[in-house]
Amino acid sequence: MRFYIRPFEPGDADWVLAAEAALQAHEIAIFDKRLALTLLPPESSTAAYLDMLWPMLAENHGAMLIGCDEGGRRLGLVAGHVVDEPFPTETPDCTRYGYVSDIYIMPEARGSGLAGQLLDAIAAHLHAADPTLTRLRINVLAANAIARAAYEKAGFVPYEIMYERKLG
Repeated sequence: MRFYIRPFEPGDADWVLAAEAALQAHEIAIFDKRLALTLLPPESSTAAYLDMLWPMLAENHGAMLIGCDEGGRRLGLVAGHVVDEPFPTETPDCTRYGYVSDIYIMPEARGSGLAGQLLDAIAAHLHAADPTLTRLRINVLAANAIARAAYEKAGFVPYEIMYERKLG
């Protein structure tokens, strides 16, 4: 399948809301800590998330990109921005990096290579915005084996692994 990737346009807003709601629903299904989102209708919690995301992208050289088929049908999205978190025990190239905050692929396009193309496109956008960037990072739920496999296929390797333990 051939794809083209373009920047978000205002006419994409309803589709992005639905895609982000589907992403949240998927995370709720595989990770019990996301259940708090079910207290609100998916659209309202997703809208609140997007209200937080748009300024973050605007303020940090970010973008949302849309992956479409040859007919213009939207099949995926990726969003990312530059993070700058100086830390005294790490080198500057490690604390200023591109960060993929969101990626979603429609079920019918999964396994098609679109995720890799979107990740390459957001990497190119962020590197063009700041040519000093040498790293692109993405977080993934440990329970999301399909996403982990897709990111590894796209060249990502574990950076840090966070463990948790319930208290009380």
